[in-house]
Amino acid sequence: MMTTLTAKDGHELECWMTKAEGPRKGGVVILQEIFGITDQLKSVADHYAAQGYDVAIPALFDRHQKNAVIPFDEGPRGRDLMLASDLDTTMMDIGAAVAALDGKVGVIGFCWGGGLAIRSAQVLDVACAVAFYGTRLPQYLDRPLKAPVLAHFGTEDDHVPPEMRAEAQAALPDMEVHLYEAGHAFANDARPSYRPEAATLAHERTAEFLAAHLG
Repeated sequence: MMTTLTAKDGHELECWMTKAEGPRKGGVVILQEIFGITDQLKSVADHYAAQGYDVAIPALFDRHQKNAVIPFDEGPRGRDLMLASDLDTTMMDIGAAVAALDGKVGVIGFCWGGGLAIRSAQVLDVACAVAFYGTRLPQYLDRPLKAPVLAHFGTEDDHVPPEMRAEAQAALPDMEVHLYEAGHAFANDARPSYRPEAATLAHERTAEFLAAHLG
């Protein structure tokens, strides 16, 4: 269901919440691609709620456009909203979602949200973070990690070329990195880039990682 959160600076944002099924293991904040809180992302929330996690998906575009859900074939619209977003206030919004969940909290991000997940492990009080094909990596290499990070990248991802991955791994040596024979957005089952075998393996590794750090 959708609820409203308040960030530290007083900004109010929408947040999709999904309750854990069965015995609760902890909380997970899921960070969006450049498309907003899509139905596909809500299905990811269901996937992790079924594993015992309360899940929150904060609407990170709300500071610029309320209820923004961008069709997958209109990427430039989402990219403009992403580029208009300020990193510090975006982290406040993510922090509000973390605070809305009890106990240990992990963060999982996709694309733009993948990079933000890395930032979360640097500046927020989280137990761990997972980045699926995180983008804009150079802006997150200015400080060390405070929490464990698992990162999934496709070897054919033109958003994250090999030299960018190498720079990130050199700057963040504690980050656990797995590579998949796939391109960008390989775990999004609503897009043509979806690669089911890679996505399944990445989610299995993510489940093990969350269990180790949130259990």
